Amino acid sequence: MKPDVTVTVIVYNDAERLPRAVESVRRQTHTNIEIIISDDHSTDETPDVARRLASQDPRIRHLRLPENSGGCSAPRNRALEIARAPYVMFLDSDDELPDDAVELLLAAHREREIDFAMGAVVRIREDSGRRTKWMPHLVAERRTVLGIESEPRLLFEHLSTSKMYSRAFLDRHDLRFPEGIHYEDQLFTTQAYCLAKEFTIIPEPVYRWHIAPFAATDAASISNQRDRLDNVRDRVQVQRLIDGFLTESGHGALREDKDYKFLKHDFRMYAGDLPYRDDDWLASFADLMVPYLETLSPTAYARLPRTERVVLQLVRERRFAQARLAARGLGHGVAPRHVTPDADGRTYWGEDIPTTDWARRELDVCDLELDTRPFRSAQFRHEITELTRGPGASIDLTIRTYDPGLSLPVGPHRASLVLAPGRRRLTTPFRLSPVRPGIFEGHVHLDLTSAPVPHHGFAGARHPLLRIEHQGQTQTAVLLAPLSFPTLTTRIDYHSGTAPHRVTVEPEARGPGRLQVRWQPVGVTARLVRPVARHLARPRVRRAARLVRSALR
Repeated sequence: MKPDVTVTVIVYNDAERLPRAVESVRRQTHTNIEIIISDDHSTDETPDVARRLASQDPRIRHLRLPENSGGCSAPRNRALEIARAPYVMFLDSDDELPDDAVELLLAAHREREIDFAMGAVVRIREDSGRRTKWMPHLVAERRTVLGIESEPRLLFEHLSTSKMYSRAFLDRHDLRFPEGIHYEDQLFTTQAYCLAKEFTIIPEPVYRWHIAPFAATDAASISNQRDRLDNVRDRVQVQRLIDGFLTESGHGALREDKDYKFLKHDFRMYAGDLPYRDDDWLASFADLMVPYLETLSPTAYARLPRTERVVLQLVRERRFAQARLAARGLGHGVAPRHVTPDADGRTYWGEDIPTTDWARRELDVCDLELDTRPFRSAQFRHEITELTRGPGASIDLTIRTYDPGLSLPVGPHRASLVLAPGRRRLTTPFRLSPVRPGIFEGHVHLDLTSAPVPHHGFAGARHPLLRIEHQGQTQTAVLLAPLSFPTLTTRIDYHSGTAPHRVTVEPEARGPGRLQVRWQPVGVTARLVRPVARHLARPRVRRAARLVRSALR
């Protein structure tokens, strides 16, 4: 019997996770499917695992490429050549399909004649197990879209794996993945959006995307290899291919939306890493990126938050030290260290007035309202300038606070560090004293033995926050640490019956670079007590306990 749907599972040197991916396809509620394992010439045990899986289920076919292609495109394209079903899906070997993914997407195709159907993607962090939806606002409601021009925001959802395609649609337009380049999904999906007359969106999850943010370099996904300059080169090249396609296919009106997506999503991913890059890397990055940035629509820049426009402009001007400084505040409401007003009262990022009209437009921070915000939402910049180990499990910090909006009057101010490894908080007060207008400094002694760790233990990382009190109001913001300092590790044996812990103080490895404190239970608690406590803390167990208590009343 001819299968209804072909699901292609691409794999390269992933023998360990391949069975999980294939099993997620085998247990689909719609069973009349074909599964093609497309192996990009793996050199580990993957071929043996694939053959074993194929021997267990007649629906599975094993395809092995004669040589490694170095990407996702070739194994997908080769699988398409032998796929027998009228509808096709793509799955990566490190991900999974929910049990009803095929059934849900196929039902959308059978309801009306569409070119593809797409659903929600659930991202699962391997380090924490946390689950979130990818671009949830784009798939919140069920609907059929009549041409991408009616919803250009969908360009943000550029995954090829969240969709089921009509094979006739792919063949009619000779739509295949570009080979020899990474970020192939972005071009393929843009082409699919533009060529499709109709496509249906369903809100149900149809793909589970496993995220391993701290994987070793050789095992990291392409999107997590942003430190590699060829990664930057491929991303820019794909964007140029997309631009060419939009022009040639008569979809040039989408260019602003596509440019905005690139700035807001693609460049933003690199911007968050800039604090950790040296000048040589940044110079090469600018060589690759800036010529392309110059081609983008000015109206796309204007749609960005001001903080992101500042980083972009500093990169374009090759002011790398300043770009690193600005990038540390992205997404966290961190103020610049300094702002400079001109004769007309306009305020600019940094210590100089920009010299060109474009730079003045991009570095103008008046819309941040630094000097008019209510105190609770005022923007400060808190930086640790000195960190030393104190006695026992304590650290001494020197903190400098920048207040470019002059929200705080000259004089000392009450402040505190707030740290909460459990449900309760440790609040350590100290004083911020003026250095000069807009700059304050303080010293705080943080004793980690006082942190209110739950009796059953706590495993995880927390980032201390800095809170300032002024005229009966409080303002809380992130605390930036030096990007590198010696890791401080100690064991804490609590005297209150709380489990012993190994505590580590370190700089945050990604993001803005906050001060990070990690707790890890040790001894009997780690082996026995915590697993039981975690089981009891599950929602179903808590609900059952509440029902029992209610019945006993």
